Amino acid sequence: MSTEPIAFNRIADMLREAGEPTRYRGGALRTRGICHNGDADDTVAISRIPEGVGVWCHKCHGNEDFLIAYGLTQADLFDKPLEREQRRDRPADDTWVPCRDRGHKRVAQYVYRNENGATVHGVTRCDHKCFAQWRPDDTAKSGRRWSLNDQTGKRLVPVVPFRLPELLKAKAEDRVVFICEGEKDVLACVARGLVATCNAGGSGKWTAEHAAYLEGMDVTIVADRDDKGRDHAIAVVDTLRPIARSIYVVQARAGKDAYDHFEAGLGDADFNQVWVPLPYPGDRGAAA
Repeated sequence: MSTEPIAFNRIADMLREAGEPTRYRGGALRTRGICHNGDADDTVAISRIPEGVGVWCHKCHGNEDFLIAYGLTQADLFDKPLEREQRRDRPADDTWVPCRDRGHKRVAQYVYRNENGATVHGVTRCDHKCFAQWRPDDTAKSGRRWSLNDQTGKRLVPVVPFRLPELLKAKAEDRVVFICEGEKDVLACVARGLVATCNAGGSGKWTAEHAAYLEGMDVTIVADRDDKGRDHAIAVVDTLRPIARSIYVVQARAGKDAYDHFEAGLGDADFNQVWVPLPYPGDRGAAA
């Protein structure tokens, strides 16, 4: 018998990364019956057994529905690691999302890449505006883990801005970069021939680590038209002041954000300029 509870830990991690509530009682890890939409009378017990783990759904009187709900197989209940060719991996463009049990469907996926174009992590968006982040992991059945941190909260992947390879190319070409609040807005800019980026997680998540990649660049921040958008823009400006060549802050002339602005048929020259914290050198017409 294996001394390390590989299968038990794997399933416990999966539940934690999916945000499922768990508690340890009566010698078993217990969670809600996701296979029956969280029915209050339906609980699942996960316990250690020789060579692996036992899963028992009190309403199903078995484990089949639980395994289906999480895309697992009976082989995943054994401690012995599965060979890659034995796993029924989901394809790289799989549409599974952690909120699927609530009837949500994935509508978009945004991949964050490093300087060499390798995937660092990804973000999925569902039709109810849930955002879930994942990181690549060849040891996982799906090839990904739905968390960027370990069990202690330590981040396991580098912090990179969205579309970093394109951003670095624009830097070499001395082009202006637009910073938006979300990936959807970034792609709306890109569709109009602009260079754009953002951070994962939306407002309040931009850091000096993101800003470091924009050193010496001319930056236009497209602030969302709400309090969070204003606060986010201020935070971005604070990280860029010491390193950017110029910083302008604009807002959509129509709607709330860059996406709304372009959907209204407006162009990049039509944004409302609201703040010039760091004018382009020699631009005397810009007011701070």
